[in-house]
Amino acid sequence: MSKTIKIKKGLDIKLKGMAELSIGGEITSTLYGIEPANFLGLIPKLSVKPDEYVKIGTPLFYDKNQPEVKITSPVSGKVVAINRGDRRKILDIEIESDNKFESEQFSIGELSSINRDSIKEVLLSSGLWPYLIQRPFGIIAKPSDTPRDIFVSGFDSAPLAPSYDFSLANDLKSFQKGIDVLAKLTDGKVYLGVRSGSKLAEVKNAEVNVFDGPHPAGNVGIQIHHLKPINKGDKVWTVDPQAVVFIGRLFSDGKLNFSKIVSLTGSEVKNPMYYKTVVGVKASPIVSGKTEASGKERIIAGNVLTGKKMNADDYLNFYANQITVIPEGDNYEFLGWAMPRFNKFSFSRAYFSWLTPGKTYRADANLNGEERAYVMTGQYEKVLPMDILPVHLIKSIMADDIDKMELLGIYEVIEEDLALCEYVCTSKIEVQHILRKGIDLIVKELG
Repeated sequence: MSKTIKIKKGLDIKLKGMAELSIGGEITSTLYGIEPANFLGLIPKLSVKPDEYVKIGTPLFYDKNQPEVKITSPVSGKVVAINRGDRRKILDIEIESDNKFESEQFSIGELSSINRDSIKEVLLSSGLWPYLIQRPFGIIAKPSDTPRDIFVSGFDSAPLAPSYDFSLANDLKSFQKGIDVLAKLTDGKVYLGVRSGSKLAEVKNAEVNVFDGPHPAGNVGIQIHHLKPINKGDKVWTVDPQAVVFIGRLFSDGKLNFSKIVSLTGSEVKNPMYYKTVVGVKASPIVSGKTEASGKERIIAGNVLTGKKMNADDYLNFYANQITVIPEGDNYEFLGWAMPRFNKFSFSRAYFSWLTPGKTYRADANLNGEERAYVMTGQYEKVLPMDILPVHLIKSIMADDIDKMELLGIYEVIEEDLALCEYVCTSKIEVQHILRKGIDLIVKELG
């Protein structure tokens, strides 16, 4: 039975540059690229060579530890470069598109008659499997596992996040098909979290729950915690709404289509809006000529809390549905936080911005300080709507105490769930980096 869950703890950071609900056009580029670094825990082994022709769905590389997990090409064309870094680490695989977007054909029967193993085989061979993310740990799901449940968050509450109701408006049939496929992969349920009034709430074959409240209400980890928390030994899978559409398209006609709608947002963007493009596109044709160019800019693949810094010549993150552009903020400010500012946002009321709650802000990437003594302020608990002790958890990770990590709830969280804790942290602690370090330690020690 569906229900409405009110999230009281959290924080909405109101930034300038929300995307207008309109499509600014279709963005293509000559070169597309996939970076192995996008895939946590994956050790890449190449499946292609330079000058080799590929179609959409042709394997580019696979996981050394799980060879059945493949990453495939998002476009058709010629592999023009395999760029390497230190110790011959693969940085990216570049493909020159022929603009034909020809897909490999995948053999798929009627969904009602195919079993779970057949569905897994199709997802693995097509390259869509990496969109299935396992909790705990936030890593690519293991094909040998059967998840307790599958969770999909139908909205994103992060700063300037795209609206899935808008970006998926023309793909509702594919979204439904994708939900139907996911339902056959678990013995439990598919849970879909939405905002009130969402069009995605009309889907069948899933338990739909309404979440109301500030960020991080849209984080799938928060929704799992409030619906059916993860205990030690449990494994659940999460899937991005755009990936649900990719899966639905594949099981509708047996062909891959990696086209998606991404939002270009941020205070430095002249006209923030949505653009139709393809996974792995270069950022430059999306960003070029569309920013204010008023100084140094920080381009982020994703949102300002959890996104990754990128250059205009980089390729869009495999999982990103948003590009954010904000000021770099590498300038020195006289008196810093001691100035009685009205144009800066502060959770702790260090500035007078709390007197204008509806105002939006032009925030930059300046840390406004450096790491200092780790003090107990109680701020983390105000923005984390989970029944865990985040400061104690982070300290247990810093001490490499696996037993305490487990007792304090590390199985329930990944970086995005504690991103607000890092944002409000008086001590400037790199909470997300520390959390991933703890997760990596548990995966290494316990498997």
